[in-house]
Amino acid sequence: MYKRTWRWFSLATIILDVILLNVAFLIAYWMRYEVQWFREVIEANFVPFEAYFPDVILLTVIILSVFVLEGLYRYHRGRSWLDEMALIFQGTVTGISVMIILSLLARPLLRSRLIFAYDAAVIIILLGLSRLVMRSLMAYLRKRGLGVDKVLVVGAGETGRAVMRNIMVRPELGYQLVGFVDDAPEKANADLGRIRALGDTSQIPQIIQGHAVDEVIVTLPWMSHRKMMSIADQCKRQNVVAKIVPDVFQLRLSEVDIDDLDGVPLIGLKDSPLQGGNQAIKRAIDLLGAACGLLVAWPFMLLIALLIKLDSHGPVIFRQTRIGRDEEPFICYKFRTMCHDADARKEDLRALNESDGPLFKMRDDPRRTRVGRWLRRASLDELPQLYNVLRGEMSLVGPRPATPDEVRQYTPWHMRRLQVAPGMTGLWQVSGRSELPFEEGVLLDLYYIESWSLMLDFKILLRTIPAALFARGAF
Repeated sequence: MYKRTWRWFSLATIILDVILLNVAFLIAYWMRYEVQWFREVIEANFVPFEAYFPDVILLTVIILSVFVLEGLYRYHRGRSWLDEMALIFQGTVTGISVMIILSLLARPLLRSRLIFAYDAAVIIILLGLSRLVMRSLMAYLRKRGLGVDKVLVVGAGETGRAVMRNIMVRPELGYQLVGFVDDAPEKANADLGRIRALGDTSQIPQIIQGHAVDEVIVTLPWMSHRKMMSIADQCKRQNVVAKIVPDVFQLRLSEVDIDDLDGVPLIGLKDSPLQGGNQAIKRAIDLLGAACGLLVAWPFMLLIALLIKLDSHGPVIFRQTRIGRDEEPFICYKFRTMCHDADARKEDLRALNESDGPLFKMRDDPRRTRVGRWLRRASLDELPQLYNVLRGEMSLVGPRPATPDEVRQYTPWHMRRLQVAPGMTGLWQVSGRSELPFEEGVLLDLYYIESWSLMLDFKILLRTIPAALFARGAF
């Protein structure tokens, strides 16, 4: 389904690019001969637009040919907008350079060279904007189940969960996860948040037919190679694509480093992205961000403190033990949003818990104060955590900080989210907060740890703004 949609999408993209390349040259002509930016055109050197018709046709053919050779229109699942922009920039510069050389050889004195520089800039802008629009359109269609491949994951071990969280976090891949199967009874019947457990591997043929599965991703350990081949054969008989993820002897996918020794593949372990220099850079950004945040927010924090004091009895700042990096406990600071005896009343409300796993959440918690309800919805209660960031106990972006009670209920794979410092915001927080099931939130945290980059942090910080404004999942 995704490939078929991509073929139509690529055809539409080529047609749109042809139109935009011609529009770009028209704009460049207007800039050069009408507006006359940077350099005036004397009347004797004025060239009518019609004289450029052969140049426009030739330039369109050259740039499209370069785009095709660079693979811009080739099927590539998960290619980012920045990757596309790099190809567009490279192809445009190459095409324009070839055109300038040809122009110099054919008509050394009769044509403006500056018009091609204008054209290059306009092409990059127009094609970049068109890609953003088309990506938004594809995202809109994918949310409605159009143009996606329905995927079944076989295996819910470490590798399987890595595949599922990548599918979940990156909708641009064009996958829709229908669920997973596993032969271990404790996994075959236990959903991972909203990811459905559909039984064991013997039920794969019925699942493929019942859910109209397009692709099966097998993540079983290598010791199950006979079963993997059997599943692949079954998928082939049902005209379904089967792909096998190498488990590499149970190593985590994010830690596998593949090298080459004169044709001999070497498999080893690579460092976590949040180590060494990357960790130092992240810490420097945390210090700068927290210092600037406190400098800007202190008047609002004083006002909030006054409102809390006027609204209810008790301290302004709520102090709670949380578990940080490498399972180290620390005191987390927040504005108090509940009555002073909230912890003592927690057990009385346990039966009304609306969350799953070790979390305790209530949409209408009676312990919350009037000001606290507003602070929670706007996430302003977490402003004092900037002090935790300055102390190095937290980061601006990271996994949600856990309490000791929660950590005591963790399974071994949950513990991996404690490898890095918790964050004031994070992928879990901007993806639904309390609305997300616990297991799904952990998958998001692990994806963040394994895929960390400065760009990912920047995206999460940007997504935090609308998440706080619209209070999605804030209770």
